[in-house]
Amino acid sequence: MLSRRLLIALLCLVSGPTLAAGETAAWDSFAATSLGSPVSVFSLLTLLSLLPFGVIALTTFTRNIVVLSLVRHALGLQTTPPNIVLIVLAMFLTLFVMTPTLQSAYEAGAKPFMAGQATLEQAATEGWVPLRDFMVRQTHESDLRLIHELAKAPLPATVEQLNPVHLVPAFMLSELKIAFQIGFMIFLPFLIIDIIVSSILMSLGMIMVPPITISLPLKIMLFLLIDGWGLITQTLVRSVA
Repeated sequence: MLSRRLLIALLCLVSGPTLAAGETAAWDSFAATSLGSPVSVFSLLTLLSLLPFGVIALTTFTRNIVVLSLVRHALGLQTTPPNIVLIVLAMFLTLFVMTPTLQSAYEAGAKPFMAGQATLEQAATEGWVPLRDFMVRQTHESDLRLIHELAKAPLPATVEQLNPVHLVPAFMLSELKIAFQIGFMIFLPFLIIDIIVSSILMSLGMIMVPPITISLPLKIMLFLLIDGWGLITQTLVRSVA
């Protein structure tokens, strides 16, 4: 009984926005019919344990967290903002960007399953389609071709024929590539500041003064003047076609 209540609470957190929109009838039906079996409980708990891996591999979370980490390094800050702050910000940016896709996946797969109108296999197949289409739009053809070459498999003629085993790594490679491209553009102005400060200190003979002592406040001031966090947020959101 305790494990069942815990599972219901966890699933409520996951599906909270949907329940708030008035889908309580479907949820009640699902909870009454699907959570009674120990096998179902174990299966759902297993799926919940794999959720972090899905967030990293199937969404834009990788792009967001890499860019935010590169911003911190570009500023010369080692632990500020803390990792937990960057992770939470990246998570909510991911949720903001992925909401339309996740809503489509819910309507196509999870909702019929919770209402008892589809099997788990049917729900997974239908729910995968919106997510697959999103990932294909974000994946570079060169990365997709590379993965298929490494797998010694022909490149499918249609999106429907794409194997998730090939699509997911290609998508993650594209996410890393995009993140590093954005990070490079962020690094440039701060690198120029570091070079200028180092040159001035050398010309003044102040060799013992660490350049970071002078350049750090200048970089923070520049970052604030241009509304850096706002620009980065806009870039991350608009980079998702």
